[in-house]
Amino acid sequence: MDKAMPEISRFFGIIIAMYYNDHAPPHFHVRYGNQKAVIDISTLGIIEGELSPRALGLVTEWAALHRVELKNDWELARRHAPLNQIAPLE
Repeated sequence: MDKAMPEISRFFGIIIAMYYNDHAPPHFHVRYGNQKAVIDISTLGIIEGELSPRALGLVTEWAALHRVELKNDWELARRHAPLNQIAPLE
């Protein structure tokens, strides 16, 4: 991941990031091993890609707990401002 896609959280080998200047709807990117997916912040559904059921369950649980923070980071990314780290799932 690079500065264009800052990592905002990491847990159980799952990496969560957001691109600056990304397209709507508000979403975040997930990488887990060779798996990649784009998750809609509002619905928590997969927009693109694919995750194993276990990884998707963990990501969905985490995102549901941090939806407000994800929306805030989305707005920061739109303004090219530094993104806030979000606590990992424990």
